Amino acid sequence: MLLKELTQINGVSGDEGRVADFIISQIRPYADDITVDSMGNVIAFKKGRATTGKTVLVSAHMDEVGLILSDITDKGFLKFRKVGGIDDRILLTQRVNVLSDSGEVPGVIGIKAVHLQSKAEREKVVPSDSMYIDIGAKDKKDALKYVSKGDYIAFDSDYTEFGDGCIKAKALDDRVGCAMMAELIKNTYDNDIYFCFNVQEEVGLRGARVVAHRINADVAIVLESTTASDAPHGEEHLYCTVQGQGPVISIMDRTSYTDKLLGKFVADIAKDNGIAYQHKRTVSGGNDAGAIQTSASAVRVCNISLPCRYIHSPVSTAKKCDIDAMYKLADKVLANIQNFEGDI
Repeated sequence: MLLKELTQINGVSGDEGRVADFIISQIRPYADDITVDSMGNVIAFKKGRATTGKTVLVSAHMDEVGLILSDITDKGFLKFRKVGGIDDRILLTQRVNVLSDSGEVPGVIGIKAVHLQSKAEREKVVPSDSMYIDIGAKDKKDALKYVSKGDYIAFDSDYTEFGDGCIKAKALDDRVGCAMMAELIKNTYDNDIYFCFNVQEEVGLRGARVVAHRINADVAIVLESTTASDAPHGEEHLYCTVQGQGPVISIMDRTSYTDKLLGKFVADIAKDNGIAYQHKRTVSGGNDAGAIQTSASAVRVCNISLPCRYIHSPVSTAKKCDIDAMYKLADKVLANIQNFEGDI
């Protein structure tokens, strides 16, 4: 699976071109047709064995949360705005790369040193608009040799394997879904399938909305990442998902309801094939299913997600056993989707 390579590519929302180019290079031998629309969504069509059947959409998003350069101070420090949902508390001292026309420019996010802060300053969360990025420039003129306003900024974080089958990387949300689709498209199923690698999910599900209207599928499977809360700060009865217990089938979140019949169909596939799975226990978050479900004449959707700790940060973590089980479940669902009876 291409997960390591995909997480190392920078693709902040609105700047997914590098990710798209890599994905296209990997899936081209297996797709019957590949289209890139004006937003940058990659739509790969795989012809099924059957001459008739449901039109299936499988979706994941290519973009990741990050930053954008908003101003340069006279002393050469960079001011920025957040792209997507990022907790200000994870930003301080992070290494970043400014994605400029001249290449990747390394920098670090800083604030006033703790020794110089007042007691009141030390006791509150530092807002992102009080931070800056230091690229080592001596002044604004020097900084402008390397960067410009509007440049995207990505976290600098290496893919690392550690502990008991764990991985750490940036952009697991949602390069894991992209990596799985790049594997699934190698297979041939009975139904025609559109594998859609979408843009701009983190800033409002924008790419998926366009794709869903274009395809008007009968059913959609969204491959995503979601929050794992099995950490010391949470009580077990408040957990969202738990790592090591398999992929997550969502019931509802802030943007969509999983179709009851399709959700049961996916869960039954997992049970019949001995694949561990769990249900999402909260209604937090949202993903491209929200845009797909309400598109065109409406689409039956089901989210299959990977439980991730520290999501939307440079150090998202996941377990390889959950990734393997998620792929197996998605494969079995696509292999049997022609048996789904969706009439109520």
